[in-house]
Amino acid sequence: MEIHPEVLRANLEDVRGRIAAAARRAGRDPAAVTLVAVTKRRSIAATRALLDLGVSDLGENYPQELWAKAEALRDQPVRWHLIGHLQSNKAKRTWPLVRFVHAVDSLKLLKVLNDLAAVGEAPRVCLQVNVSEEAAKHGWSAEGLLAEADAIAECRRLPIVGLMTMAAETDDPESARPAFACLRALRDELAHRTGLALSELSMGMSGDYEVAIEEGATLVRVGSALFQGVESQ
Repeated sequence: MEIHPEVLRANLEDVRGRIAAAARRAGRDPAAVTLVAVTKRRSIAATRALLDLGVSDLGENYPQELWAKAEALRDQPVRWHLIGHLQSNKAKRTWPLVRFVHAVDSLKLLKVLNDLAAVGEAPRVCLQVNVSEEAAKHGWSAEGLLAEADAIAECRRLPIVGLMTMAAETDDPESARPAFACLRALRDELAHRTGLALSELSMGMSGDYEVAIEEGATLVRVGSALFQGVESQ
């Protein structure tokens, strides 16, 4: 596998420029948006090339892949984000490796992580909400999240810092806007009910991150837009 670092650099510059422009359109400081580079199924060499360009926040969907990459890149200053589904039986091994868990998708998992947080420093977590109401996606419904607000607030060992969602897949980024606006409004309501700060909104991927930023995203999870054309046989 050949890596083309010059393509990666150009892609990264383009994504960062688009992030900054979207933030300014919304009257926001571009520095308030964190780019989480999604390295799912990318080679160690390509991931190292991204680190060489100064990107330290890396996102993985699958715990097993995160474990392997964390070991291979243990000499690097990586801030690992788990952005995919976490099964309870994989939580204990994953917990010490990550700075952020984006997709806490049930009260059951939240309580498991709250118990783990009794030992050592806890990663920050976002609660995943299935605002698009797609059967294949994990997460609370909007109504279910608010119904369990009191139980969520009782998980006091955890730094619960925000909400996360994935909009329905579409060729038109604008069609994702209602989902992102819904998550922002839901965050505000949950914060009001629980007293949690909930400063983070993890929303937006390669096809819709600019719209997500305009609607308040603080964390965007971008993979294919960064790695397009970077690896070749």
